[in-house]
Amino acid sequence: MLFLVLGKGKTGSLVAEVARERGHSVRALDINENSSASALTAPMLAGVDVVIDFTNAASAVENMRAVLALGYRIVVGTTGWYAQLDEMKAKAARRGALLYGTNFSIGVQKLFRLTAEMATIEGYKFSISETHHTSKLDAPSGTAITLQQIIEAAHPGNKVEVTSHRIGDAAGEHVVTATGPDDSIELRHDAHSRRGFALGAVRGAEWLAGKSGAFDFREVFDQL
Repeated sequence: MLFLVLGKGKTGSLVAEVARERGHSVRALDINENSSASALTAPMLAGVDVVIDFTNAASAVENMRAVLALGYRIVVGTTGWYAQLDEMKAKAARRGALLYGTNFSIGVQKLFRLTAEMATIEGYKFSISETHHTSKLDAPSGTAITLQQIIEAAHPGNKVEVTSHRIGDAAGEHVVTATGPDDSIELRHDAHSRRGFALGAVRGAEWLAGKSGAFDFREVFDQL
């Protein structure tokens, strides 16, 4: 397949590397080469099976609008843009396809499910801690927000505290703690590198090829 990777940062570059390792052809554009989605024209996208976005929130929204308007498919690993999610779902329902997710790591997807199970216990207070590299702009992370939503759905009316840390080049750590009167339970996911995110995004792109509509990675990762 031919993938167009948007973003040549650390994760975007790794996505391109992993895609090539898996036998795919790759083109890549950094943000300066695609200002305001200006490079996403019909000639540029001709022959592209899936676009993969790891840019920033504002750029991702412009990129989705351009890609979907032309009827192509896009995987979005960028976070922080979910205020426009309904708009993007509506566009994908008309043309093209969208696969989005707050985290493309398979390990984190398992963390989401374990958190949902742990959230069913009563009499415990829940909290979340997340740590990422200093260049990550959004805080809390999209993953932490998803974890918060999972727990709060099980305990309506209770606000779950999220603590964010930005340290060095940390790839990503999320800790969910349930504290009770007699004990504590902790779930932890610590990314050793960005490779797990990149691999999940590439596998997601392989899955999205040939499909139409909008999909949440949480709902489809078992199908990869």
